[in-house]
Amino acid sequence: MASFAPEIIFQIGPLPITNTILNTLLVDAIIIGGIFYLTKKLTLVPNNTFQNAIESIIETFYSLTESVAKHAASKIFPYFMSFFLFILLTNWSNLIPGVGTIGILEHEKLIPLFRGATTDLNTTLGLALISAVATHALSIKTIGLPDYLRRYFSFNPINLFIGFLEVISEVTKVVSLSFRLFGNIFAGEVVLLTVSSIFAFIFPLPFLLLEVIVGLVQALVFSMLTMVFMAILTTSHKEPH
Repeated sequence: MASFAPEIIFQIGPLPITNTILNTLLVDAIIIGGIFYLTKKLTLVPNNTFQNAIESIIETFYSLTESVAKHAASKIFPYFMSFFLFILLTNWSNLIPGVGTIGILEHEKLIPLFRGATTDLNTTLGLALISAVATHALSIKTIGLPDYLRRYFSFNPINLFIGFLEVISEVTKVVSLSFRLFGNIFAGEVVLLTVSSIFAFIFPLPFLLLEVIVGLVQALVFSMLTMVFMAILTTSHKEPH
């Protein structure tokens, strides 16, 4: 059974290196490798399948961003796409043969060298905090500090109370984003481990397919919610004259 806490593989001084950190580095290497491959093969007129596929995906997602945040699509899209790509590959990395099954045997317990980073609450909480900080930083940059503060502070008691509720909602967004992603991916890992330990062949395949879909859906949910939050907070609250 998978543990909630990631397992420590080795330490660099006082810094523990866990299997979820190694998985994060693996996903980063895949993304960076894909970028280098694409830039070397990049042409003005696409002449390979990989570039065509990437351009089609980017065009689709950019159109989606424009439909939600017309005024700030170009600013929001890099965050949206970065979250989606990283979370998707991290979720799917759980399904790579060897991830979660190859490791070190300690006290008759297998410590996997790699474990999906999104099954670690530290990772999902970190992603949610980055999402929140980036959202508020983009809001200040887009609409200005005075208009940003007007959302939360006012001399009007009713508006001040609404601003207080807005502050609470920002905290709940972080909790919601992190626990939703962690809960779904961790539960999927537990189901796969349980089923695979009982049935070695054929029977686990539908569960693997389900996890592919869940990984995609959860990446979309996290990145799209971030996009919506950014679109809302980059909209000025100034009253038209």
